[in-house]
Amino acid sequence: MYPRISVRDNEVTVYLSGEIDHHTAREIREATDSLVQTKKPSVLRLDFSGVTFMDSSGIGLVMGRYRIMLLYGGKVRAVNVPESLERIMNLSGLGSLGIIEKRGEKNETTK
Repeated sequence: MYPRISVRDNEVTVYLSGEIDHHTAREIREATDSLVQTKKPSVLRLDFSGVTFMDSSGIGLVMGRYRIMLLYGGKVRAVNVPESLERIMNLSGLGSLGIIEKRGEKNETTK
């Protein structure tokens, strides 16, 4: 699964879909990291609206992008996260990092 990616101003949005497991996470990671290294965006949004299943590889995917964006001085936002996946993310500790953006929520990176 090669993700659809949108670049606007200094923000990158990666639209995820289907199942995120060990195999698909690698493809997403490679595509995303390449673009982040090239563009060095201030915000990387991971849009989960099309995701139907995610295992621990998805958590690792988000955490890895979080670390990379910290190195570049940027932020990661998980947006449009289905309720079932949000529970998994919160249990893993991602919620405490301020990564999950609730629907309709406005923060300093949302324009």
